[in-house]
Amino acid sequence: MKTLLVLAGLAALLYGLVCGAFFLGQRAFIYFPVADRDDAVPVTTFVRDGVRLRVSVHPADGARAVVYFGGNAEDVSRAVAGLRDAFPGAALYAPHYRGYGGSGGMPTERALVDDGSALVADIAARHPEVVLIGRSLGSGVAVQVARRHPPARLVLVTPFDSLAAVARRHYPWLPVDLLLRDRYDSAAHAASIHVPTTLVAAADDAIVPAEHARALARAFAPGRARLVVLAGAGHNDIDAHPGYAPALIGTGTR
Repeated sequence: MKTLLVLAGLAALLYGLVCGAFFLGQRAFIYFPVADRDDAVPVTTFVRDGVRLRVSVHPADGARAVVYFGGNAEDVSRAVAGLRDAFPGAALYAPHYRGYGGSGGMPTERALVDDGSALVADIAARHPEVVLIGRSLGSGVAVQVARRHPPARLVLVTPFDSLAAVARRHYPWLPVDLLLRDRYDSAAHAASIHVPTTLVAAADDAIVPAEHARALARAFAPGRARLVVLAGAGHNDIDAHPGYAPALIGTGTR
C-alpha cells in the first residue's frame, strides 16, 4: 500500500508538472511565427500602441477591400496572389501578426484582435465595402473583429467553435478549460454577428475537423451562416481545392 501511495504521489506530481509546463508555455503551442517569404508582394506598416506591424498588400482604389487573417503558422504574403485572382479589383490587406513576418511584439489573443480591429477601422475609412477572411487561427481573430466592425461579408476558413474545443480533442488528458488563456471562443461571439457569413471547412481536416465548423455554424443566428465542406481537402491544402475560390466569393456549393 505504501508503495502504491508513493507511485500515486509521483504520478500526481508529474501530472502537475506537465500541466504547469503547458500553462506557462501554452502560447508556444498556439503561435508559430514565420517570416514573410514572398518578396514580390508589397508591404506597408501599421503602428498601434508603439508596435510596428507589417501588412502585405495589393493596393487598389475603390470601395472594395479584402482583409485576410492567416493561420498560426502561415506566411500571409503567399495568400495575396490567390486573393487577387478571387477578388479582382479589390484592395488586399494581409496583416502579419505580432512576432510574425517582421512585425514587432508578441502574439496574444487580445493583441491580435485589437490590432486587427484598428487595422480594419482604418481600412474601412478608405474602402467602405470590406470582406473579412480568417483562416484557422485567423477565423478566431476575424469573428471578434467582425463583431466590433461589421464587414460587408465574413468568410471563415477551416474555422473552429473555440480553441478550447480543439485543444480538448488533441490533449484529452489535460484540463485545458482550466489552463487555456487565449481561448478564441468564436461560438460565444457568433450570435452577435449580423452580416452574411460563409464557413469553409475541409472534409479531411485532421487538425480542425469539420465538426468544429458545423458547431460554429449552429452558433450563428438561423440563416446567417452558410457552411461549405470541401470534399478531399485537408487543413493545409484547402486553398488548392478547385472549390476554394468559389467558396470565398460566395458562389460555391454546400
